[in-house]
Order: sequence, then structure tokens, then C-alpha cells
Amino acid sequence: MAAAVAVQSMLPPKLPQLLERDPYLAPFETDFQRRYSLFYNHLKNIEENEGGLDKFSKSYKTFGVNQLTDGGIYCKEWAPGAEAVFLAGDFNGWNPFSHPYKKMEYGKWELLIPPGQDGCPLVPHGSRLKVVIRAQNGDLLYRISPWARYVIRDEDKVNYDWVHWNPPQSYIHKHPSPRRLKSLRIYESHVGIASPEGKVASYKNFTYNVLPRIKDLGYNCVQLMAIMEHAYYASFGYQVTSFFAASSRYGTPDDLKEMIDVAHSMGITVLLDVVHSHASKNSEDGLNKFDGTDSCFFHSGPKGTHQLWDSRLFDYANWEVLRFLLSNLRMWIEDYRFDGFRFDGVTSMLYHHHGIGTAFSGDYNEYFGLHVDEDALCYLMLANHMIKFLHPECITIAEDVSGMPALCRPVAEGGGGFDYRLAMAIPDKWIQIIKELKDEDWNMGNIVHTLTNRRYEEKYIAYAESHDQALVGDKTLAFRLMDAEMYTNMSVLSPLTAVIDRGIQLHKMIRLITHALGGESYLNFMGNEFGHPEWLDFPRIGNNESYHYARRQFNLTEDHLLRYRFLNAFDRDMNKLEERFGWLASPPAYVSEKHESNKVIAFERAGLLFVFNFHPYQSYVDYRVGVADPGKYKILLDSDDGEYGGHQRLDHGTEYFSEEYPHNYRPNSVMVYIPSRVAIVLQNVDVPNGNSL
Repeated sequence: MAAAVAVQSMLPPKLPQLLERDPYLAPFETDFQRRYSLFYNHLKNIEENEGGLDKFSKSYKTFGVNQLTDGGIYCKEWAPGAEAVFLAGDFNGWNPFSHPYKKMEYGKWELLIPPGQDGCPLVPHGSRLKVVIRAQNGDLLYRISPWARYVIRDEDKVNYDWVHWNPPQSYIHKHPSPRRLKSLRIYESHVGIASPEGKVASYKNFTYNVLPRIKDLGYNCVQLMAIMEHAYYASFGYQVTSFFAASSRYGTPDDLKEMIDVAHSMGITVLLDVVHSHASKNSEDGLNKFDGTDSCFFHSGPKGTHQLWDSRLFDYANWEVLRFLLSNLRMWIEDYRFDGFRFDGVTSMLYHHHGIGTAFSGDYNEYFGLHVDEDALCYLMLANHMIKFLHPECITIAEDVSGMPALCRPVAEGGGGFDYRLAMAIPDKWIQIIKELKDEDWNMGNIVHTLTNRRYEEKYIAYAESHDQALVGDKTLAFRLMDAEMYTNMSVLSPLTAVIDRGIQLHKMIRLITHALGGESYLNFMGNEFGHPEWLDFPRIGNNESYHYARRQFNLTEDHLLRYRFLNAFDRDMNKLEERFGWLASPPAYVSEKHESNKVIAFERAGLLFVFNFHPYQSYVDYRVGVADPGKYKILLDSDDGEYGGHQRLDHGTEYFSEEYPHNYRPNSVMVYIPSRVAIVLQNVDVPNGNSL
């Protein structure tokens, strides 16, 4: 069944508030009206035809293979291109025809398997299954249900097998989800590489070895990559084959539930990196050609394939695709207790060109018109509306490089409904600066502009480097700064070379200024906090299936003879300071100075004064910095501290008294000592609550 065509045109009820905030959007009022009308009519059709969004998004409880209370098994699939559908497996000796589905309306098929004479289900927990599709050409296709909850791969096999998951006693969550956080400090993680050992690490390892580390570092949120099952490990989890299955290479579904429960007991919010922008081309163990046709869940023909990713693209206008994707989100929230999602590949979803070969300039005409895939945008609006309606405490994040206006404004304003968007320009800027410019040529104004250039009242997640930079073929910030010397000169027993010294100091400064100035949330990819020395490379034919680089060497931070512990300690204390003062939840910073020749940046946020001296060799005694409030200022965080691998040039007992001397448009000023390549954070101890900017 395809979604009904929109029949009622409606303006978003709160659109005037959006247009008042950004009058330059006024010429596109009809676009907002058309988008909202599509959303509204989808919602209305779901209410009228499916009994409401609540029931519609619970379809994972009826589709696939589900056990009834009486021990019976109810099976349901959507296979519009199939001539016939059967269920085969261990339970019937893999007879492909003994259990036929009954054809229903709109391409749906159902099968009821009564319980055995003893009242037990005939399809036991742990047994293997396949949906058998008779295609239009008469071929028999053995498929994994799109709704399968658990799939595994035997070592001697290439493809995954579907295993019926219905344990007699599922994991029972013991701890409530944390309250919605004001300041998000996100630790982006991959369970499989979260160990120093060269192997696929487990959910259990993450639960008992990594979560305590994340908590100690001061992160209050973990964002999990590569959880949705993906046949190809080296895809980093972005070529999903089974959308409702938690990856079995790390353990069982109950292991993941326990991991999330333990995180909640620590007050850590858990987000899922959800991939609804595309799907793997696998047909034997994926969604592709499920019913024997080129379409089904996807667009047919070239429109249904992503040119660069070589993957299938969903048909977001299709009623059953909406059911599938919305139910997928609901399942991850309610069965596993995820606290929200980071939606991957949103740019690809928003535009028919998928962002390929497109350099977004910020011209508003780039965000409106026929090149926008309004069906995909409508799906995202429905997804955010459903999540906020059923679970208002949940968080949603958009990975969008285009800068689509209002993507992080409420649906009622005509927006996309997301809570946060990734500030994707920031890591690109740091790469460009480090690769192309000498330290003397760093442009302070350009750095500040990149860190502060965000849409008013749309929340951004700042990050200094992306997980893609850790992959083989690219370089992390630490590797770009220190390169080969990381292998020879990171021991405290070896001389502190100019390269290592520069790398350690700039690594801390870049992360702090990104954290404090770049957004309303902060994200770090696991291992980057301490400058992980090697790239990330998953086992593949090209590296002889080696796991040597598919790991994170957390042990390096525990060796007191290595300098990695300095970066680790700084990251921890930076997060703990944010936890104390909450600058991420505060209004944007007031930047009072971006001095090009001095290489100094100064700003105030959350009642704190941040001063950065990026000059490679020039230190400044009695450097005047403008401040809002008079009082006595003391150092809270100093990147030059010996604990962080600094040169200990600052006396933390020094008190800096302000003068009623206006400077850089601030009514008061304070004179500070700021050594070269050092960042300091000061507090006005006379204004302890930090209410002033």
C-alpha cells in the first residue's frame, strides 16, 4: 500500500516564529507549507488506516516471526512481488512448501503455526529459519526476514543465517534511563574495536572494561556505531543487512541490553548510530531483492542505487517502508532502551543528488526546490514527531553536511524536528589548517568564524576530528601533528622533541577551544582523546584479514612512562570542568579578542574566561583581556600544567584582579600571563554562579 496523496494543504502552525527568527526564509513559505502538508497528511492517513502512529510503529511485534501467548507462532511479511511465500527451517526439516503463507491485501502475507500438543511453540528458540519466496519467474529464493531479530554467521560460511530469538527469559532492565541531559558530552564508540587485543571485542568487554573508562573521562553519553547487523565488518557498520538485529559478532541481544542497562546505572545516556539512509546490496542475507524484484523496499532502477556507496536507496514514499523504518526506531528504543539516535547520511536522504558533487555555499535556494527529496524529509519529520510524541526524553541528531535551514527546529515550525546537528565544518577546518598552514600563518578570525558560524537557536555538536579520519588512508589530529615520531618519542624517558611538544600542546588547545566555543554539545571518537597512535583498519583481503589495527590501545594511557596519559588526563579534566559549569548548555560565547599577530583568542562563556595563545614561541606577560564582570580571577584549567605534559610556567595560586578599564568592548579587563601554545580557563571567584557572559 502506498501512502495516500496529500489532500489537505496546511501551513506549519508555528511557521511565523521561524520566519521571525530568520526573515530570509520568507520567500520559501510555500515550500514549508508543502512539506508540512505532506507530513500532516501522512500522519492523518496513518490515524485513519492503521489506528494511529502508536500502533503503526509497533509493527515489529506482528511482522516477522513472533510468538503468541498460547505458544502459537504468527508470521507476517510484506513481499509485493512474490508469487508465493513459505516458511522453512529446522522446525520442519527445511521443507520449503509445508508452511505456506496466506496472501493478504497490499502485498502482505501471513502464517499462523499453532502450538504443539504440549502447548510449546513448534519453532523453538535458537532454531534456524528462512522465508522462501517464489519469485515471478518461478525461482525459489531463500531469504532472511527483514524483521529478523538475530542473525549469525558460522566461521565456515560467507552469509549470515537467521536464528529465531525467543529466550525463555529475556534480560530485564533494572535501571531507568538517565534524565535528559542539558550538556551532552558524547563518546563515540565501536564495540568491536574497544579492546587492545587483536580480535572482535564483545558487549561484555564494553560493559565491564570500557563503560567505567568513559565515566571516568567525564563523558555522559555514549554513541554506538555498528550495532545494526552488517555482514561486512569493514563497512564500519554503514552497510546494514538486518535492521532489527543487534550485531551478533559482539554477543547476544541480551548482552547488549545488559550493556545499556549498566550504562544507565552510571548515568550515561546511550545513543544508536542509526542507518536509514541506505541499505546493503546483499540479497542472500540483506533486504535487497527480498521479494525477487528490484524494488520492494527500494526505488527500482538507477534511482534505487547510491553511486558512491554502491548500496540500495529506500523509497520513502512507500507506506510499508515508513512502517518498517518507524517500527525499527521504536524497537531500538523500547526493546533495548536506547535513549535516541544519530541519523547517518541525512544529506544523502534530503536531496535527489545525495550531495554527490555538490558544494553547498549556504545560498537558501540550495535547500528548496525540486532537487530536495521531500518524501525523505517527510519521513524524518515523522520519525522525529513519533519519537518526541512517544518518548519525549529521547535525543535525535542529524549528520547533515549541507546546512539545511530549520533541520533542528520543531516540526510545528516546519522544521525537521532534530535536537542537534553535527558541526561538520569544524573537523574539516582543523585538517585544512594543520595540513596547509605554518603555525605563524594560522588565522584566528577564521578559526573563530568556523567555530561560531551556526544557525541561531539550532543546536550543534562540535567535534575536533571525525571517526573517518582514524581510518587507514587518513590521519587523526595527533598523527597529523606528530606523525612518525609517535612511534619513537612518546616515552618520557626519551627527549621531548619539538615535534612531540608542539603536537601535545596543540592537541589539547584544539580540543578545548572546539569544546568551549564550537557548539551546544561535544563529541569525541574513542581513543582520540589520548592521541591514539595508529590508524584504524578492519580485517580485509588487503591486509590479510588482520585485526592488528582494528583495536584501541587503551593500555597506553595506563603506562606512566608514556606521554599519552597527559592527553588523557587533560581530556578528563576538560570534561569535568564542563560538567561543573555547563558551558555547552549556556548561550553562545562572547568573543572579545581574535588577535592575528599575537595569535590570541579570548572569550567568555558560562561565567568563565577562556584565553588561548596559539603563537608558536611568543609568551605574553600582563596581557590585557576584556571581561564583563569586575572581580578576582583564578585559573581553573591550564593546558601548561605538568600533569598534562605542559611546561608548568603558570602559578595557579596567582590572583588576577580586574580593572575598571574597558577593553575590546568589555567594561572591565584583567591582565594575565599567557605563555606560548597555552590555553587557560579562569573563573571570577567573586561571581561564583557564572551568570554573566
